[in-house]
Amino acid sequence: MRVGITFDLRSEYLAEGYDEQETAEFDRADTIDAIADALQQLGHVVDRIGRAKTLVRRLAAGDAWDLVFNICEGLRGMGREAQVPAILETFEIPYTFADPLVMSVCLQKELTKLIVAQAGLPTPAARVVRQLSDCETVALPFPLFAKPLAEGTGKGISPASRLANAHELRAVCEQLLQQYRQPVLVESYLPGREFTVGLLGSGSRARVLGTLEIVLLPGAEAGVYSYVNKERCEELVEYRLVEAARDPVVRVAEDVALRAWQALDCRDGGRIDLRCDAGGKPQFLEANPLAGLHPFHSDLPMLSTAIGMPYRDLIGAIVNSANERVKPR
Repeated sequence: MRVGITFDLRSEYLAEGYDEQETAEFDRADTIDAIADALQQLGHVVDRIGRAKTLVRRLAAGDAWDLVFNICEGLRGMGREAQVPAILETFEIPYTFADPLVMSVCLQKELTKLIVAQAGLPTPAARVVRQLSDCETVALPFPLFAKPLAEGTGKGISPASRLANAHELRAVCEQLLQQYRQPVLVESYLPGREFTVGLLGSGSRARVLGTLEIVLLPGAEAGVYSYVNKERCEELVEYRLVEAARDPVVRVAEDVALRAWQALDCRDGGRIDLRCDAGGKPQFLEANPLAGLHPFHSDLPMLSTAIGMPYRDLIGAIVNSANERVKPR
């Protein structure tokens, strides 16, 4: 197949004047190289397209692909991860990962939690602060946890995100509202173990790839999987492979993750993040339908490596799942 790759290259945006945090979700050149190499090893002809605006120009010029391997995060708005899928659907070009609706829902954490809760799955109680006065209506017991409503990669998360009282709630919400110019999600704080569960496939064919426990090392920002801890994960975080067959808590976490993946209609490959409450019960936190794919730095490839699946096979499994939606030309 002729496979195009759509991506936001971090170095390009930095060169244009965007800062480190604005570009935190974007990809490094070695990620694109790794994906392209894996696709070529699998026998595909690879075309590196680039960002959404470049995709639009290429399509206007008459270019087309059998499949697009899409990892574009987008730059602005709560629908930013849906931009490239929507463009490709307009031109009837199949692509990897979730459709525009699912991308938008999973980025907006309140909507994600509503769907997961409706499916009967556990997720911490939450309120949304859209303006500072909304802090007065957050009738949840402390401690609480605050984060931007539609960000990833730990953006906006620090030790200050754990809130002990109403004063801290107001102060942190004020700072997040000003910095990110979007609502703040305030949840019950979960003090227990934290997991990220990798998944492959779509619908009834989806399966759990495995689970990593997030263990913060000495020197890490304590109690939270923060932006700093994620950016410096090699020195601050241990990603410990844990097995459902040996750990009943992991077994529950994987069951919740798979059911959430299916309820949200995520596709091809990605992650579900969970954390345990004070009683040790895993609770859904977030869905990642567009998970990072750096071969050594990103959680999903690290999990793949930990269970003995080569990076090429991970990319192949994602493409094979997406291929089920490809119609012969």
